[in-house]
Amino acid sequence: MTLISKKKITYAIAAPLREYLHQYDREAQLPVTYRDLARFTGAFPLLDRQGHDTLWETVYYEPNALRELSMGLAEVYALLKTAGDLSFTDHLIADRIDYCRFGNSQPFRVRIVNQLNDNYDYFYVKRADASRVYGLELEHLLSPNSMNYLLSGDTLIEEHIAGIPGDDFIQKHLQRPHLNQVRIAKEFVKFNERCFARLLGDMRAYNYVIDVTLDFEDEQYRVRAIDFDQQCYEGKKNMYLPQFFKDNRAIVQLCGRLLKPETIRQYQAEERTLMARRARSERHRLKDLVDCLRRDQVSPPEKVEQLKEELNRHHQTRQFSRCRSMGDVVRLNLKIMLLVPNKALAG
Repeated sequence: MTLISKKKITYAIAAPLREYLHQYDREAQLPVTYRDLARFTGAFPLLDRQGHDTLWETVYYEPNALRELSMGLAEVYALLKTAGDLSFTDHLIADRIDYCRFGNSQPFRVRIVNQLNDNYDYFYVKRADASRVYGLELEHLLSPNSMNYLLSGDTLIEEHIAGIPGDDFIQKHLQRPHLNQVRIAKEFVKFNERCFARLLGDMRAYNYVIDVTLDFEDEQYRVRAIDFDQQCYEGKKNMYLPQFFKDNRAIVQLCGRLLKPETIRQYQAEERTLMARRARSERHRLKDLVDCLRRDQVSPPEKVEQLKEELNRHHQTRQFSRCRSMGDVVRLNLKIMLLVPNKALAG
């Protein structure tokens, strides 16, 4: 069982990373910031359809403040979705704002409603944290998922990632008769490999979702991370392997029951090959990002030293001993796992 050591430290966005974000169109001037949303006057618990506490609270504001916030949040949504085309905002309204006191970023979740057809969408407003931004960018560059987010000062705006929360999926869907369990097992192996290669930690079941897509004769699944706060922060190697978290045990047991070791190695090799292809196609942008990460501090020195030693043992090498920062560790881990995937799997 893998345990989180202490609450994660929040790291400010350093100048090189902010320059990178500006270069790749991730920065924007926002009409509403995290601090604006934090000025709510009260809150009440948000319950799910079964009446259970969701750990979110719906917050409320003074009427005049709410009108201004609603207009500003519609503009933020336009910046996120249509590059700032405000011609669509007249019929958009922010009809609910939720707040979560738990977690590192203490996010606000904004529900935007189209008043012409009552369709709604969500986005998140969070405190900016360098770890999370690096996690979002590495996900965008190395995973099959495009990430849509914006940064302004110390405010981070993130698009909602649709899917069934991992803990709900395990409890309510994993044993359903129609479920293709082999495909779920395969996707979890690939997800496990992606997390470890780029050192994304803390993938407990509520930090990822299952995206279900109907195929012409079956269902396809994809496991998607939704929490990136623990990007290359912890010192324990197992923190970066979802298979070691207790609440993922049911899926891990499913993998062990349905997949032979040679099949697991095949899926690992497939995912590493796909990641390597993405890394090559985005090599200039990935180098720019990793160069920022190598100069940044995103983890305490003692955690960096611990992870270096644990990865040395895992990969049967001493190369990590030469790393001077967590960015160096990420770069070397990617190099070992993606440049020579067959050799890494054999080790």
